[in-house]
Amino acid sequence: MGLEEWEARFKAYLEQHFPQDDKAHDLAHFSRVWHTAQKIMHLTRADELTVLTACYFHDVVNLPKNHPERHLASAKAAKKTQSILAESFADFPVAKYPAVAHAIEAHSFSAGIPPRTLEAKIVQDADRLESLGAIGLARVFHVSGQLGRGLFNVEDPLALHRPLDDLKYTFDHFQTKLLTLADTMQTEMGRQMAAYNIDYLVTFMSKLCAELKGEYYQLDTETLERFQIKR
Repeated sequence: MGLEEWEARFKAYLEQHFPQDDKAHDLAHFSRVWHTAQKIMHLTRADELTVLTACYFHDVVNLPKNHPERHLASAKAAKKTQSILAESFADFPVAKYPAVAHAIEAHSFSAGIPPRTLEAKIVQDADRLESLGAIGLARVFHVSGQLGRGLFNVEDPLALHRPLDDLKYTFDHFQTKLLTLADTMQTEMGRQMAAYNIDYLVTFMSKLCAELKGEYYQLDTETLERFQIKR
C-alpha cells in the first residue's frame, strides 16, 4: 500500500474519531506537519511510513499547555496510537510500532525526550516549525487567547526592564521559547527553515514595537538590531 492511501485512511479515521475543536492542533495541523516533514526528509533514508504515521497521530492525546500533566501527553499519544493501529489498521506493520511510538514521544518540547532516530528527528523538527513563521504567529495568539493570556506589556513589550513572563503576556513567549527553537532543530534542513521563519517573527516584533511608539510606516530598528536581523 502506498503512502497516499495510508494518508487517506489516517485522515478518514481522524475526521471521524478525533475532535477538531482545538484549531492549533487539528487535522490541518497534522497535515501541515506531514508536508513539512516531507521537505525535511527529502533525499534521506528515513522510513516514510513511520514519519507519516507519527505526523498524523503525534497529538492524538493533546493536553492544554497549562495542564499539570502536559509533559506526559506525548507518551500518552504514543501509547494510544499503538492501540489505534492495532484496532483500526490491522494491516499496519507491527514491526514499525516502536519507531512510530518513539517519534511521537520525542516530538514534544515539554516532554524533553531526545530523538534517537532519524524519523523522530524529522517529526520533531516538522512539528516545531509549526511554531514559527506566519502559521506560528497565528497559532501562538490563538493558543494564548484560549488560555486567557494578554497580548503584550504596553510599557515594556520586550521586557527590557522587567522579567519575561509568558504566562501573562503572549509577546513574551517569543523570547522565552519561539526565538530559541532554531537551536533545538535536529536536521540541517530544519535549522535552515527555522532560521528563515524566525526572521519573520522578528520582523513582526519590530513592527509591533514601532506601532507602540506611534510609528506606523517603518520597522523598529532597535528591535531588529537586538535580535540580529539586518535590513
